[in-house]
Amino acid sequence: MMIEPPIDELTKKAHGNKYVLSIIASKRAKEIETTRRAELATADKKSISIALDEIYEGNVVPSDLND
Repeated sequence: MMIEPPIDELTKKAHGNKYVLSIIASKRAKEIETTRRAELATADKKSISIALDEIYEGNVVPSDLND
């Protein structure tokens, strides 16, 4: 079974930290749910999948890991 985007590549986007990746993904998924609710009703993807795709593409990045 192929998982897209690959978890190893996603982890690299979060500076190798899976915890940071999960926080970024969950925050972005919540933003997507509140701003694009109507679009999600007809979409075949869930908000978390969209958030992970955005992270993989580089559209969402951790701003500062020291905060």
